[in-house]
Amino acid sequence: VVRLVEKPKKPMSNLALVGVYMFDFHVFEAINAIKPSQRNELEITDAIQYLVDKGYEVHPHLVSGWWKDTGKIEDILEANRLILESIVGKIQGNVDEASKINGEVIIEEGVVVQNSIIRGPAIIGAETEIINSYIGPSTAIQERCRIIQTEIEHSIVLEGSEIRDVGSRIDESLIGRDVKIYKCPPKPSVYRLIVGDKSEIGIK
Repeated sequence: VVRLVEKPKKPMSNLALVGVYMFDFHVFEAINAIKPSQRNELEITDAIQYLVDKGYEVHPHLVSGWWKDTGKIEDILEANRLILESIVGKIQGNVDEASKINGEVIIEEGVVVQNSIIRGPAIIGAETEIINSYIGPSTAIQERCRIIQTEIEHSIVLEGSEIRDVGSRIDESLIGRDVKIYKCPPKPSVYRLIVGDKSEIGIK
């Protein structure tokens, strides 16, 4: 490696940094030496360039296959979709007779699926419960989640989260760890009226 350029307006080659690095202790020297960029951030490319300029060995490794920048939620979901396209279905959990599994679906150990539909490609993490629900394609649900009376697809749900009784389908969403999503009871409507004689009022 001779030179790196952070986010050039005009690419200088057909190569890009994919964001996977292995450093020894010299990287701390580099971090202490560089200064914030115009974005007021310490750039990893500046740290690597420092190592190059100081004569330390910096070697690239060419990666084949697809690569995607996951800086936005749409990109994360797209990367999730691409990964799920390559899975081979395997059922290790408990799926009852009322449930239907279509396509390539990984159901890990300790999973309970009751009266639900799961359409692959999808993965259900260990110790998760899927009850009276629909899990659509391109969905990854991590371990120890509870999905009850809910429809969700093209989404990622991280570990320990619970989604129940959601009235509308959840689509293209990223849900973090230990999140609870549920339908609130409707707020009662109360009207306080002072109405004059011979009035006519329509209330929806």
